[in-house]
Amino acid sequence: MMILFSKYLVPKGYSGMAIFPFIFVNDKQLSKNRVFVNHEKIHLQQQIELLVFPFYVWYGLEFLIKLYTYRNWHLAYKNISFEREAYTHEMDLEYLKHRGFWRFLKYLRNHEF
Repeated sequence: MMILFSKYLVPKGYSGMAIFPFIFVNDKQLSKNRVFVNHEKIHLQQQIELLVFPFYVWYGLEFLIKLYTYRNWHLAYKNISFEREAYTHEMDLEYLKHRGFWRFLKYLRNHEF
């Protein structure tokens, strides 16, 4: 995993993003934020489990379904199963050591975040 700074790759309104094997941040200070980095590391693990490319397809399709459901960009994003898992466990810096395989599936159920 490598953390890279880029104002242009990170979409407007977001602080960072994980694109295997990198974490991109729009503020260099974020690379020192352990909770933020842990959140992105959870996404990297999800990407590995889904063999990278299928992760992005699933993420995009699930986002579109949630956007149709909630009719709200932010609510759709926050309720993607991958995001729900990452937000729920971002403060547990040991989470990836005991996380089960494909654990994001637990977060597919429709419970607003």
